[in-house]
Amino acid sequence: MLGVLSGLAAPRIARSFPPHTPPAVASAPAPVGIAVVGAVVFGGLAAARWPEPALPAFLLVAAVGLVLAVADLTSLRLPDPLVGAAALGGGTALTVAAVVAGTPGRLALALAGAALSFLLYVVLALLPRSRLGFGDVKLAAVLGLPLAWLGWPTLWLGLLLPHLLQGLLVLALLATRRVRRDTALPFGPALLSGAWLAVLLA
Repeated sequence: MLGVLSGLAAPRIARSFPPHTPPAVASAPAPVGIAVVGAVVFGGLAAARWPEPALPAFLLVAAVGLVLAVADLTSLRLPDPLVGAAALGGGTALTVAAVVAGTPGRLALALAGAALSFLLYVVLALLPRSRLGFGDVKLAAVLGLPLAWLGWPTLWLGLLLPHLLQGLLVLALLATRRVRRDTALPFGPALLSGAWLAVLLA
């Protein structure tokens, strides 16, 4: 139910951030569709991480992630206030989880993972012909927190899967002639999907 409610609220919240760029491929997703996605995302996280003390952190990041995905799909934008909210909510919840579980080392690992994710994506964004924006860089750093909390293998998987998912999407869109090679496409949904899959596989 929390996933459904988050999905229903996501389009409304996303609309409060004016677009910088018109949609590249598709119009705004239907609220019902996002609600279904929210239910799947939350259900998967609950099934994979229950009863870990860190589960609220994953759900908080996922809730904001739904809004970020809608915003990026409709305007090619990852608003800083939303990315900041995900960082603050996820970081605070992980801090509480570390205190409750008595594992401060995992919190240090999560912070190190966030810093590493940020640095790696900065390098990728600065490469010639890179399609990454600095909104993607900041979101990768935020997602590095919960991913690294689960260990380095999960972090590496969460950093790799988005590129594989985006590559498959681009190939499909090119094959159906829905985009051209120079069409700007959102990367935030791939980042979020890859991180979610990595958490489920951890």
